[in-house]
Amino acid sequence: QLQASGGGLVQAGGSLRVSCAASGGTFSRYGMGWFRQAPGKEREFVAAITWRLGNSYYADSVKGRFTISRNNAKKTVFLQMNSLKPEDTAVYYCTSKYFGGGSSNPSDYDYWGQGTLVTVSS
Repeated sequence: QLQASGGGLVQAGGSLRVSCAASGGTFSRYGMGWFRQAPGKEREFVAAITWRLGNSYYADSVKGRFTISRNNAKKTVFLQMNSLKPEDTAVYYCTSKYFGGGSSNPSDYDYWGQGTLVTVSS
């Protein structure tokens, strides 16, 4: 089970960190990902981190602004979002894949959290 939190309202140019806490399973064996879905749009890849080496991957739209990280002891994955833009407004979902390798394809993931809303005002 995945529980996302930390969303909220922030002004453009600001920062926000969203978290996703996992329960059950051996967290360190899961690749983790963040996707987002804006109103009227399809779900899109944001970032992913692999299960073993912790390699990270980003969508071009967030590269250099967002950072994904994980704390295996706390069974939590984070998404630090800096220099936020109004177009970053979306519901952010965390997801996991057993022995996952950082895929950007949502179909490759097994479990999804409920999402947390991030709103960036201009």
